[in-house]
Amino acid sequence: AASSYVVQRGEGRTVLAGYPWFTDWGRDTFIALRGLCLATGRLGEARRVLVEWAGSVSHGMLPNRFTDSHEPPEFNSVDASLWFIIAAGDLRLAEKRLGIVASTVEEWRLNAAIVGILRGYAAGTRHGISMDGDYLLAAGEPGVQLTWMDAKVGDHVVTPRIGKPVEIQALWINALRIGEEFDSRFGKWAGGAEASFHRRFWNEDTRYLYDVVDCDHVPGRVDGHVRPNALFAVGGLPFPVLRGERARTVVDLAEAKLLTPAGLRSLSPDDPQYRGSYRGGVWARDTAYHQGTVWPFLMGAFVEAWVRTRGGSDAARGEARTLFLEPFLKALDPHNLGHLPEIAEGDAPHEPRGCPFQAWSVGEALRLDKVVLQS
Repeated sequence: AASSYVVQRGEGRTVLAGYPWFTDWGRDTFIALRGLCLATGRLGEARRVLVEWAGSVSHGMLPNRFTDSHEPPEFNSVDASLWFIIAAGDLRLAEKRLGIVASTVEEWRLNAAIVGILRGYAAGTRHGISMDGDYLLAAGEPGVQLTWMDAKVGDHVVTPRIGKPVEIQALWINALRIGEEFDSRFGKWAGGAEASFHRRFWNEDTRYLYDVVDCDHVPGRVDGHVRPNALFAVGGLPFPVLRGERARTVVDLAEAKLLTPAGLRSLSPDDPQYRGSYRGGVWARDTAYHQGTVWPFLMGAFVEAWVRTRGGSDAARGEARTLFLEPFLKALDPHNLGHLPEIAEGDAPHEPRGCPFQAWSVGEALRLDKVVLQS
């Protein structure tokens, strides 16, 4: 199934987010690529995809979507550009392990894109994206949805998350760590951001991480909703930001409140705003999209976090495969077709919904199977 999502765009390659409805989106492409191509050893295709996208950096941002009608691309994502850097970093490590020497021209394009994104984000770019004085990344403005929780009905943004969202900080710190070989300042900024993260995101009341700090760009205002975004500080990215007892507590709470056989709920069912059914008209569906609906792609971050907080041993990987990956595949791909859906219902029995063939759902399952849980 992995090969069916990687398609031609111009002279290069790209990833379709899902069939039959979705084209190639930046965020989906770079998340899915790590499993579809890197985990399966298709490094040449991965490089072609990344080099093709590298030429689209504008004011430090990559597009999140190219339109079908040849209009200007949409730059409405704070995380797509950071996921690009994560994927490029993973590609480099995979090529290094195999002794692959890349084209000088292609390397220059990738390096220029990485540096351009990090410098552009630090200096400030569209939609209020900029590095703040605490080295964390601020983002957002009214009416624009910038994170993966991007549901919008008319002018109503369901989960705006303006301020400093938790997974954006984990991505920012990871991207800076990858980029520090090109500019030593990036390493300094990463250290400052990590220190601020530990100081500002821990919620002692819930023993979890705040979902957003400095909400609406108001210093000190916090969002304590229990969502799966906190998991990216522990798993799903190359460098964990949260370790030790706090990391284990975050994973344990996510397992208790968010985990289902089909993936992770987007909001705890204890929350008054929780919506466990994804049915009805556009308003009913989209207002539930990130308010309880289950997302299979999040299983990648959760399982990797679970394994890391148990020492990363062969025994932990084997247990995670039995506890999580095998039931997950059985629940969402009972006929072994090699495809996984976009979402599932928050309430049991967690019926599949949305796009039936979703690239990042498949990509993260492959990454778990061939990388995270390999002994």
